[in-house]
Amino acid sequence: MEGRGLRAGFTTHAPPPLHMSEPLRRTAFNRLFAVVYFSAILALFYRHVRNLFLHPTTIFLSFSITLSLFISDLVLAFMWASAQAFRMSPIRRKEFPQNLKRIIKDKDFVGLDVFICTADPYKEPPMNVVNTALSLMAYDYPTEKISIYVSDDGGSVLTLFAFMEAAKFARHWLPFCREHNIMERSPHVYFYSNYHHPSSPHFDKIKMMYEDMKVKVEHVIDKGEVTDEYITDHQQRQAFNKWTKSFTRMDHPTVIQIILDKSHDKDISGRLMPNLIYVSRGKSKTSPHHFKAGALNVLLRVSAVMTNAPIILTQDCDMYSNDPQTPLRMLCYLSDPALKSSLAFIQFPQRFHGVDKDDIYDNEYKLPFQINPMGLDGLKGPSYVFCFFRRRSLFGDPSTPVSPEIPELSPEHVVNKPIKSQETLSLAHHVASCNYENETKWGSKTGFRYGSLVEDFYTSYRLHCEGWKSLFCNPERAAFLGNVPITLFDGVNQCKRWCIGLFEVAFSKYNPLTFGSQYMGLLMSLGYSHYAFCSFWCIPVTFYSFLSQLTLLNQVSIFPKISEPWFFLYVFLFLGSYGQDFLDIILVGGTVRRWWNVQRMWMIRGLTCNLFASIEYLLESLGISTYDFCLTSKVVDDEQSKRYGQGIFEFGVPSPLFVPLTVAAIINLFSFLSGLTGFFSGNNMEGLGLQMILTGFIVLNYLPVYGAIALRNDAGKMPTQIIIISTFVSVALYYASSLCLWSNNDSSKH
Repeated sequence: MEGRGLRAGFTTHAPPPLHMSEPLRRTAFNRLFAVVYFSAILALFYRHVRNLFLHPTTIFLSFSITLSLFISDLVLAFMWASAQAFRMSPIRRKEFPQNLKRIIKDKDFVGLDVFICTADPYKEPPMNVVNTALSLMAYDYPTEKISIYVSDDGGSVLTLFAFMEAAKFARHWLPFCREHNIMERSPHVYFYSNYHHPSSPHFDKIKMMYEDMKVKVEHVIDKGEVTDEYITDHQQRQAFNKWTKSFTRMDHPTVIQIILDKSHDKDISGRLMPNLIYVSRGKSKTSPHHFKAGALNVLLRVSAVMTNAPIILTQDCDMYSNDPQTPLRMLCYLSDPALKSSLAFIQFPQRFHGVDKDDIYDNEYKLPFQINPMGLDGLKGPSYVFCFFRRRSLFGDPSTPVSPEIPELSPEHVVNKPIKSQETLSLAHHVASCNYENETKWGSKTGFRYGSLVEDFYTSYRLHCEGWKSLFCNPERAAFLGNVPITLFDGVNQCKRWCIGLFEVAFSKYNPLTFGSQYMGLLMSLGYSHYAFCSFWCIPVTFYSFLSQLTLLNQVSIFPKISEPWFFLYVFLFLGSYGQDFLDIILVGGTVRRWWNVQRMWMIRGLTCNLFASIEYLLESLGISTYDFCLTSKVVDDEQSKRYGQGIFEFGVPSPLFVPLTVAAIINLFSFLSGLTGFFSGNNMEGLGLQMILTGFIVLNYLPVYGAIALRNDAGKMPTQIIIISTFVSVALYYASSLCLWSNNDSSKH
C-alpha cells in the first residue's frame, strides 16, 4: 500500500495523508492465467497452421473456411492480448478530502475553469445544459475561484436565453445548496428524484422558481425565438441583436457574452457568484471547425485571456455533478509535489443515472469506463473522457513547454484586467475567430488534438506519448452522472461514431502499435491499441455468426469432434475468456444479468456499429464520403422510456444497422432448429457438436431480436421493411452456401 501527502512548510508532525493507492489482489492470478491462456492460444494456432499448410486441401471452399477461421481467431487473439495490458498492474486509489482544508486555506485554492460544450438546442435541450452548469457552479469550492465557460457550437440565441435565466435562478440556488448541504446540486435531479424532501416554505419557493424558469425556457424553445416579452433590459436586447438575418449555424461572427462576473455579481446571501460566460465561436463555411476539439480549443484560448485558471474541467453538456466535493478530491492529487510535475489530468469514471436495472444496452460500459482504467492507472494512467486537466499539460511535454503565438495564451500568464474590459473582450473575440488557428500549432502541438472524431481519446493518447501521466479517481459516490441512450439505435449509432474516430487514430501516423510503443512502452501501447482497433471485433463476430451456422444447415463439420482432444481446447478458450470478464464485472458490483447483457451487446455491436464503422471508414479512405458528425439526441420519448425501464429492447428505427443483426438471428435460429431435428432423427451429429453449442448460445443472446420480429406490436418492434430485407438475404445466403457446399462435395468425390 502506498500513501502520499502534501508537506506544507516545516512541522514536527507528518501532514495528514491526502491520498493512497494499492494494487488489486487479483493481479497475481491475472498474470498466471495470462500465461496459461496464451499457451492455449499457441496450441490453437498450431492446429490452424497444420490444417492450412501441413494438411492443405485442393478444394478452394474448404481452404477458404479454414482461412476464415484462422483470421477470426487471429483477431480474437490480438484483442485478448491487448486487453492484458489492463490486467497486469491494476491499482485502486482513495482520497481523503477531509484532510485538505487542514493543509490548504480556501484563499489558496487554485482557480478552476469549467468547459461545457453543446451544439444543438433541439437534440441537447438547453435545460439539460443549464442543470449541468448549475450543479458545477454549486461546488463546495470558493465560488470566486470558479469560471463556467459554455461553448454553444450551434450558435443559438435560445441557449443564450436559457443561461441568462439560469443566472437569475443561480442567485437563489447556490445559497440554498450551501444552507441545506444537499448533494444533488442539479436542480432537476434534486426536485424530481425519489429522495424524500422535507416540505418547507423555502423548498416550495425555490422549486417554484425553478419551474417558472423551466416553463419560460421551454416556451422559448418551442417558439424558436426570443420574443420581446422575455427581454427585460437593454443589455439583453443588445446581446440578442447579434443574431441578425445573416447569422447562421455554420456562418457567423464570434459571440461572447459575460452573463455573470465574479468581481461584482453576488447571490442573495451576499457572496460572490462564479463567472458565467457564453461563447459561440466564429464560423465560416470555408474554414474547418474541427468539431468538439475545435470548440474546446476556443474555450482554452478565451479562458486564458479572461481567467487563465491552472486547472480545467471539461464536461459533457448532460453530465451533471453528483458530488459537490469532487474538486477537493482533485486537489488531493494536484497538491502533491511528487505527482504534480508530470500529472496531466485526473480522470473520473463515466457513470450514468436512469440506467435500467439490468443495463440491457451496456450503457455503463463497465469494462472500458470503470475496470480497464484501473489497469492503465498502474501504468501511465487512463485515457481522457472528461476530466480535470492541468492547463500546462496542453502546451508541450513536461520538460519543454510550447510557447503560444501570443503571451496572453501562456499557462504562466497572469490575468490582471477585468473580464469586461474592452481590451480583454477584444482579444477574446480575436482568439475565438474562425481564422485564428491558421498557420499555428493549435490541434497539433498545443491544445486538444485534431485528427479524430474522438478528440478525448486522441488527446490523451498524444499527451501520454509526450511523457505526461494521468490517474484514475473512482470514489464510491459517482462524481458525475449523465444521460444514457434509451434506444438500441441511439446506442449503436453513437458507438459507430466513436469507432470511426478510433479508426482515424489507428490508421494515422500516430498508430498506437508503431508510434505509441516507442514513446509509452509496450503495455500502454497495447491498451490504446485495444480501443483503437476495437471495430475489428466485427471480423470474428461476423464469421462465427454465419460460417458455422450455414455449414451446420448443410451438416458440414468445421470444428473438432466432441471425442477429440481439440474439442476441450475450444471449450477452455471460450470459458476462459468469458469467465475472466465475468469475474471482472462481478468484482466491481455487477450482476450475472448485467454481465450477460455486456457480452450480448458485444455480439450486437460486432454486427452493427463495428461492422458499419469499418465499412464507412474504408469507403471514406477511398474518397467516398459516407458520414458526418451527428449528435446523439438527449430528448426523451415517454413511451420509449417506459419500455427501456421494463428492460425491453427498442428496434423501432428502420435502419440498415439492424439488417446484419436480423439476418444473423434468422440464420442462427433455423440452423439450430435444423441441428436439433437431425439430432432427434438419429443422425450422427458428433462432428457438429461445437457448431450446435455455438449456435444455441447465439440464439439465446438474440431472444430480444426474435421477440421484436414476431411477438411484439408496440412501436419498438422490428420494422417490417427490415424483416423483409433480412428474410430475403437469409434465404439467399442459405441457397448460396448450399450450392457452394454441394459443389465442394462433388469436387472432393472426383
